Amino acid sequence: MDLPVVDLAPFLQAAAGDAAASPAEAEEALRALCATVSASLRDTGALLVKDPRCTAADNDRFLDVVERYFARSDDSKRLQERPHLHYQVGVTPEGVEVPRSLVDKEMQDRIKSMPEEFQPATPKGPDPKWRYMWRVGPRPSNTRFKELNAEPVIPDGLPEWKETMDSWGSKMISAIEVVAEMAAIGFGLSKDAFTSLMKEVML
Repeated sequence: MDLPVVDLAPFLQAAAGDAAASPAEAEEALRALCATVSASLRDTGALLVKDPRCTAADNDRFLDVVERYFARSDDSKRLQERPHLHYQVGVTPEGVEVPRSLVDKEMQDRIKSMPEEFQPATPKGPDPKWRYMWRVGPRPSNTRFKELNAEPVIPDGLPEWKETMDSWGSKMISAIEVVAEMAAIGFGLSKDAFTSLMKEVML
């Protein structure tokens, strides 16, 4: 399956009042771009984007610090494990998370009812990968879900960890917000139809 690669630059330029084409041409081009976004999300649930605000150097910096962390021994990584917080911060070791499709009978039945050529691959056991949960953005000052808003866990020996993770995370959120605006326009909704929901604070 070939996914479209959508360059966010024209949309960002238009939002900044910096469109190169005539207003009518620019609006038509942007609507077509937004239609590409909404169609891809509707048909595949996925999309590839190119954001000029996120550079290759940003990507390399993020990958470098994450690779150095995961190259550590399992015992060293487990120092950042927080099972009492339901793994909502810090590291989650391999074999902890169980795919929903293994325990959800309704989902299993739905998968079996699909034509075989369209059935997704179904995992056979717990997730074999490690992951690290790093929340980005402000936390609510008052919440009923303290474990979901716990303080972040910062690995020792990686002084650049917090700045790198926060920077990369904020860039991802910024890109997602633009995609959400474009998708809303593509679906014929108001520009903030999705982003207004994204910014609601759960108390």
